[in-house]
Amino acid sequence: MTHVPALEPRRRRPLVRLVASLAIAGAIFLGMLMLLESSLIYFPTAYPDGFWDTAAVGAEGGCTVEDCFFPTADGHRLHAWWCRPGAWSEPDPASTMVLLWFHGNAGNLSHRAGMMLKLQSLPVQVFLVDYRGYGRSQGKPSESGLYQDGRAAWRYLTETRGVTPSHVIVFGKSLGGAVAVDLATEVGPAGLIVQSSFTSIREMARHHYPFVPGALIRTRMDSLAKISRVRCPKLFIHSPADEIVPFELGQRLFEAAPEPKRLHVVPGASHNETDVVGGAAYLAALRDFVHDCAEPGLSPARLSSS
Repeated sequence: MTHVPALEPRRRRPLVRLVASLAIAGAIFLGMLMLLESSLIYFPTAYPDGFWDTAAVGAEGGCTVEDCFFPTADGHRLHAWWCRPGAWSEPDPASTMVLLWFHGNAGNLSHRAGMMLKLQSLPVQVFLVDYRGYGRSQGKPSESGLYQDGRAAWRYLTETRGVTPSHVIVFGKSLGGAVAVDLATEVGPAGLIVQSSFTSIREMARHHYPFVPGALIRTRMDSLAKISRVRCPKLFIHSPADEIVPFELGQRLFEAAPEPKRLHVVPGASHNETDVVGGAAYLAALRDFVHDCAEPGLSPARLSSS
């Protein structure tokens, strides 16, 4: 009987090659994602892009805007604006408070000038910080680097400029919320405001890039794991219409936070229009919170969630 060689192994070879090619391509793709991770998180705009005339900005808002430069622990020089409200007909305790503001992941502080001036109506001082690699600040952004930037800003305000910690409210929007929460676990601010922020970068990636395994994402920014350690009064602001940071993530962060806390919901606002759509009610929520934090001997019941 004539022996006929089996053809099955030969048929397997193209399939094996295809599987191997797909595995290699997948590994290259995931490797590229890991290499590009920072560029998918941080979108800095460096100086001179932006508007940097502090005198003109201050004149527009009837306030003073000061350029401030200060060092980080790892040797970078950061830049910030310190905006102080103009004279008021009656003394207002809010005007003695400083809002230490950590902005989102794109642009630089000059792009927040309009919102900074809007906050003068509270009235409150604003210390608006550019992270490393943003605006006129040196360095390259990273998770650990941004946390160092937050601590450097706190040291500058409370040590170099002598602001009493009980007069500082930490405010973080979007990515800045993670920086603000991290800082608030280590220092004793008068309050913490978290606007349009998330539970963690991994959960953000799961929402926007569901095909990327979470284990490959090195950036954590895990505010959910930290918020329980923040004991100061807290205000959370978010919109159910946020297309960048799902409202569910902001709500979970609020729910995990200990009292005293409150949540202000802004219906119908996209991620970057919370203050515009929120209008007078948004500013009133901020004003009430700042005034409550400024008042000595505040009853915790007045800062509980509503």
